[in-house]
Amino acid sequence: MNHLSRVLVVDDEAAIHRFLTPALMANDYDVIKALTGAEALKRIAADAPDIVVLDLGLPDLDGKEIISRVREWSDVPIIVLSARDREAEKIEALDRGADDFVNKPFGIGELMARLRAALRHRMQRKGETPVVRVLGLEVDITRRRVLRNGAEVKLTPKEFDLLALLTRHAGKVVTHKQILSAVWGPAHEHDTQYLRVYVGQLRQKVELDLSSPVIILTEPGIGYRLAESDQGGTV
Repeated sequence: MNHLSRVLVVDDEAAIHRFLTPALMANDYDVIKALTGAEALKRIAADAPDIVVLDLGLPDLDGKEIISRVREWSDVPIIVLSARDREAEKIEALDRGADDFVNKPFGIGELMARLRAALRHRMQRKGETPVVRVLGLEVDITRRRVLRNGAEVKLTPKEFDLLALLTRHAGKVVTHKQILSAVWGPAHEHDTQYLRVYVGQLRQKVELDLSSPVIILTEPGIGYRLAESDQGGTV
């Protein structure tokens, strides 16, 4: 479901997952989950969620520590969802890099509104355009949807994350290390051969002529660059 925004729910309470998962899916989110802090860190690095809903009271790591670790290498929006209602807890979580704080118990409508707001703010901070058009390719970053001359292109989650990263920097070179760290996590920042395989797979789906790519361009020894976006162009 490459058109959905992906949300990672981090909570050790099964009841929270049973309640949140269908509600999020009904609001057009692709849901993944983690029950511990260690699992959450792995999921954020491996699955590159668009937003994280995080409980502070996890069995292995305090949620505030997770926020600090994630902020060392990722700006993914983090919404804290916690029964801890002391002002000091909220302030520390926000100071460490959380985007918002929602108290348990909570209303699903309020949570959805805060998720939408956090996603919008992230795009505004980055100066992103929700839909980018490049040489007949249309990339809708918000809906995680890609069209080629009007026909939908089916991408795996990682293929989309790779394309979205290049799209956000259309016309600019993104280094191997930057791509690997952002899409797969800092532990993979030297796996350049792995990246070449994914770029090859992505080109098979978006380029018209694999022998002469014009959308995803190689900068030898440095990284990759997406062709300049069509200013006001149409697909």
